[in-house]
Amino acid sequence: MSTAGGGSGGTGVAPPREQAYTERLRVPWWWWAVPVFFLWTLWLAYRAALGDLAAAAVTAAAAGLVAALLVGYGSARIAVADGVLVAGRARIPLAAIGEVRALDPEAARELRGPRADARAFMLLRGYLPHAVYVQITDPADPTPYAYLSTRHPTELAAALAELRPAGGPDPA
Repeated sequence: MSTAGGGSGGTGVAPPREQAYTERLRVPWWWWAVPVFFLWTLWLAYRAALGDLAAAAVTAAAAGLVAALLVGYGSARIAVADGVLVAGRARIPLAAIGEVRALDPEAARELRGPRADARAFMLLRGYLPHAVYVQITDPADPTPYAYLSTRHPTELAAALAELRPAGGPDPA
């Protein structure tokens, strides 16, 4: 991105980003507590069979793997900034967004289950009962909608509705 002539006053500093919403979908704390019992059992089994050093090595390796998996799964991010909805690896221009709806737990369950469309983009996290439905209006994109698990469905839907270009479709 070039800052020349962008009103940065010649300082070389990019203007601040318009960030209306951001959320990291971290796993709940109890997802970290559950593996502790598995790791303790693993340590006991290896200690009894092979001794302290083997138990420590195997348990440390398993703990590292569990931590990497939990951090990786919880690293998904949702953000609305600079005219783009970022949802995990997806980048959706706000101009390509139609209807936006905050979903209560029952509506979210229906849309990720019996009423789900196989072509939809799903940023699904089972530990989050709420979600937001985002219609994709780009005719070149076969994806009908994005289902986004979130802790704050009302705030995310409001940010999307507020920052959508004025010429875009109206929310329902």
